[in-house]
Amino acid sequence: MAINQTQDQSLDEEIADLEERLKNARARRALATGKAPFLDPSNPIPVHALLLLSDSALPTGGFAYSNGLESYLAHLKLQGRIANPEAAFDSFLALSIACVASTSLPYLLAAHRQPEMLETIDNDLDASTPCVVAQRASLAQGRALLGVWERSFRVPYTSVSDAEAVTAVKILERFSTGLKSRNNPDEGLGPNGHLAPLWAVVSRAMGLTAQQTAYLHMVNHAKAVLGAAVRSSVIGPYMAQSILASQRLQEMISRRIEREWDTPVDRAGQLVPAMDLWIGRHELLYSRIFNS
Repeated sequence: MAINQTQDQSLDEEIADLEERLKNARARRALATGKAPFLDPSNPIPVHALLLLSDSALPTGGFAYSNGLESYLAHLKLQGRIANPEAAFDSFLALSIACVASTSLPYLLAAHRQPEMLETIDNDLDASTPCVVAQRASLAQGRALLGVWERSFRVPYTSVSDAEAVTAVKILERFSTGLKSRNNPDEGLGPNGHLAPLWAVVSRAMGLTAQQTAYLHMVNHAKAVLGAAVRSSVIGPYMAQSILASQRLQEMISRRIEREWDTPVDRAGQLVPAMDLWIGRHELLYSRIFNS
C-alpha cells in the first residue's frame, strides 16, 4: 500500500509538472503569434483586476520618475545631439523597454510562479541592482504598491476561493509584517520591497496569470516613460497616446516578454549599460523636474 501511495504521489507530481510546462508553452506561443488571451469575458474577476492595476491614478509614484529620460535628454543636449527630440525619444523608449524586461521580468515571473520565494527573490533583485537611483525608485514604487494592496485591495480580494490567490494573500501579509519590523536588529536584514516581485504576487493574489502580469507591468512602464516625455515637452499628449496604441509597441513588449519568459533570475542583467549611467547621473543634473 505504501508503495502504491508513493507511486501515486510521484505520478501526481509528474502530471502537475507537465501541466505547468504545457501552460507555459501555450503562453509563449500566444505571445509569439500575437494572440495572447489577456482578457477573458467569461471570467470577470481578472478583467476587473486588470482595469484596477492599469489605472494611471494608482498611487505607486511612477509618475514622479522619468526612468532616466530627463538625464538622457540633458546629456544629449550637452553633446549637441538633440536636433530631433522625437527621434531621440523613440530610441530611448525602445532601450528602456528592453532594459526593464531584461532586469525585472525574470524576477517578476519567478515571483509569480513561486510566490513563497518572494522575500528571497526580492533580496536577490536588491543585490543585483547596482544603480542606486533605480534601486530607490523600485523600492519607493514597490512599497507604495504594497500600501495600496493593504489599504485598498486586500479586503475585497481576501475572500477569493482560488487556492493560489489565497496563498499569495498570506505571503503578502507575512512580507508586509517583515518589512515593517525590518529596523529591529533581531529580525536580520528582512525584505526590501522592490516593485517587480511585489507586482507579481499582488497580481497573483488578484487572479492574474503570469502572462497578464508581465504584459501589464511592461505597458505601465511604457505609459510612465511616455508620460515623462509629455511633461518634458518632447512629444505631445496625442502623440503619446498614438505610440501607446501602436502595433509596434505591442509587438515590442510581446517580443521582450517572450525573450525573458524562461530566463532564470541568475541570468537577468542590464542589456544597455548606458541606461544605468543615465539613470544614476540624474541627481547630478543642475535642474530637474523629476525625482531621483
